[in-house]
Amino acid sequence: MDRMFDYHTHSIISDGELIPAELVRRAEVVGYRILGISDHSDLATLPTQIPVIVAAAKAENAAGRIGVVAGTEVTHVRPAQIGEAVRLARELGAQYVVVHGETLSEPVLPGTNRAAIEAGADILAHPGLVGDDEVGLAAERGVFLEISGRKGHSLANGHVARLAEKYGAKLLFGSDTHTVGDSPTRAFAERICRAAGLDEDAVERMFRGAEAFGSRLLAK
Repeated sequence: MDRMFDYHTHSIISDGELIPAELVRRAEVVGYRILGISDHSDLATLPTQIPVIVAAAKAENAAGRIGVVAGTEVTHVRPAQIGEAVRLARELGAQYVVVHGETLSEPVLPGTNRAAIEAGADILAHPGLVGDDEVGLAAERGVFLEISGRKGHSLANGHVARLAEKYGAKLLFGSDTHTVGDSPTRAFAERICRAAGLDEDAVERMFRGAEAFGSRLLAK
């Protein structure tokens, strides 16, 4: 079974339908080796969410099945407050931070993509029609741009892939799992990435980078 790595998933801690243990178990069955739990958060909910996610990751890692890392997805936070949210998440123990980007399918405020990159988020999820200057800045600062596996958010995958290749920005696949059946196999995730215009070598590099990213987080 191919090794799968995914840092964009949600549990009942926000709007997902599965408790963390079931989310992890279902991912394990389809070949996941490292799973990140990144429930939706804002400045009001971070203090209660992060400790729960950290505890869930600790419990799963103690069982020694697959690696689980504790993250968060800063979501619909106003651009002027994204920096504060990213800092708070890290102070509370988040191992990595995703920011909910300017997807075509939701009314995310303009300026969110740039604010996330400037704030030092690890991953900019589904960034929609992200600009050349923003992708160049993401490449410079080592921020991952997401190729999304979720309906609606995936509409701009081709645009994101093209600009990432143009400017040398790093890419990650994110399932945006919320419920049963959302966690794809590695083979299906690769098909989504190929459909976005990435060739086989680019897809392989992307998943090697995803494995290295998770391994660094687990080693801390």
